[in-house]
Amino acid sequence: MKDITIQEWKSLIANDDNAVILDVRTQDEVDEGALENSLHLDIFMGQGFIDEVKKLDTKKNYYIYCRSGNRSGQACAIMGQLGFENTYNMLGGYTAWVED
Repeated sequence: MKDITIQEWKSLIANDDNAVILDVRTQDEVDEGALENSLHLDIFMGQGFIDEVKKLDTKKNYYIYCRSGNRSGQACAIMGQLGFENTYNMLGGYTAWVED
């Protein structure tokens, strides 16, 4: 897991053909706005979140965000335990993205 700034996120993702953007917020939060082409898996689904994550390709690079960066950090940790090697946590989350 690596914590990255909004600027690092934009730079890395622009050149990453193996990238998956993962939104771990609630559906209500997603309804208020989300990053284009993001996959939504609500971390608050608990075991359901883990079950869905296990279906993902561990060889992809996952750029993960939530509202502020806390839940996405937790998602990165969970995914690391499940064998995902490349997870990136957006510092400041969607709130920082909108303000950028």
